[in-house]
Amino acid sequence: MHALAVVLEQPEHLSLNRLALDAPGPADAVVAVRWSGISTGTERLLWSGRMPAFPGMGYPLVPGYESVGEVVEAGSESGTRVGQTVFVPGSRCFGPVRGLFGGAASHLVSAGSRLVPIDAKLSEHSILIALAATAHHALSEVVPGRRSLIVGHGVLGRLLARLTLAAGGEPVVWETNPIRAAGDHGYAVLAPEADARADYAAITDVSGDSAILDRLIARLSPGGEIVLAGFYEAPLAFAFPPAFLREARIRVAAQWRPEDLAAVTALITGGRLSLDGLITHRRPAAEAEPAYRMAFGDPECLKMILDWRAAA
Repeated sequence: MHALAVVLEQPEHLSLNRLALDAPGPADAVVAVRWSGISTGTERLLWSGRMPAFPGMGYPLVPGYESVGEVVEAGSESGTRVGQTVFVPGSRCFGPVRGLFGGAASHLVSAGSRLVPIDAKLSEHSILIALAATAHHALSEVVPGRRSLIVGHGVLGRLLARLTLAAGGEPVVWETNPIRAAGDHGYAVLAPEADARADYAAITDVSGDSAILDRLIARLSPGGEIVLAGFYEAPLAFAFPPAFLREARIRVAAQWRPEDLAAVTALITGGRLSLDGLITHRRPAAEAEPAYRMAFGDPECLKMILDWRAAA
């Protein structure tokens, strides 16, 4: 069995290759991918060659961890069924070609236990479910009526703001790019210098800026928490005295957990969390190379997805 896959041969050198897939076992399922998303965080670091040491890192590799498709083969022990729509959080099924994170391909072999059944009615929006769950995992406890700060107005920042609103909070978002700040979002989007507040009990950073901690600590209320929800290519450091005076707490938020996924799925199906307006660009998988360049280079591109439905 073979699949058409995006392959990063080396930094900034991408091709679409036909790769042999590992043979599925009884606990595995084969998924025909419909759509895959391009992450402007971790995948940008893979593209540029700036990804820090990470398990499985190396070239060539198949990127991608936001894939949605249909089960076309279901092993007897996979817990899946043919025809089921599932989210695939990446796969390692390409033999000697690394899968980091291995989701950008026409077909994937994955353990059934890793697949997340989803409602087919969500269509292409379903590639955002894991990102929404990541936002939910990062979010500090929301106190109704209390303002909290989110740094960065990409897709993850917007999902954080929407989840905060859904919980009754009042999000304020910092964004330095006027293109991403423009529009009526139902919450304030400000340049940092336009925000005079220095009493935020919760600050969630999704900027990926490794030098930002001192600026954020200066905006905390006593006992406040900073959540690092971006991916940082350089070491982070901060001046101790201001953090000491505020008894600042710093938390790292990593991958979503099943309970996060269940929570956001309930919010989406209940109409309390909208995924509209977050996917801004679409390209057929055959145009993967220019799609990746646009995803990483065009500030108007919030989320690029690849459409695999025509891929043989």
